[in-house]
Amino acid sequence: MKKTLSKELTLFYSTNFPRVFNLQSHKKYLVTIGIGGNIGDTKKLFNKLLLSLNQNNKFDLLITSPLLLNPPFGYLKQKPFLNGIIQLKTNLAPNEFLKHMQRLENRFGRKRSFQDAPRTLDIDIIFFDNKKINTEKLIIPHKDWANRESVIIPLNYMNKL
Repeated sequence: MKKTLSKELTLFYSTNFPRVFNLQSHKKYLVTIGIGGNIGDTKKLFNKLLLSLNQNNKFDLLITSPLLLNPPFGYLKQKPFLNGIIQLKTNLAPNEFLKHMQRLENRFGRKRSFQDAPRTLDIDIIFFDNKKINTEKLIIPHKDWANRESVIIPLNYMNKL
């Protein structure tokens, strides 16, 4: 199912997006990640990512948003992006969590050629519990998240579930 929001924005609903997985977790940190991609079968890749996260005992999946098809920003000469939000819980510290997310990006074919380049999978840590981190490798909350439709719209729809 899909819902057209505007000429450039469309929400997609499927089995896994949106989905409530598990609201009971004894893990320590609540983490909100943004996922995005515009190379290959992005919906299929997102489903595989969810399966990987769900099978890893370091993570308890809580809830996902619908997926938003939206125009690229930064580098504009590329296909639109599909974006979504996943909330999960983990006991991993922020830098260890980041390493796991980067491994997943690599496993799913992420190549880092230039900023805002087309990609198979981008995983951004939007929020990590209530932590504020500003290091060379990690900025939490994610820089400029509040001005990105690719974060705000899925997050708003997810919060209505």
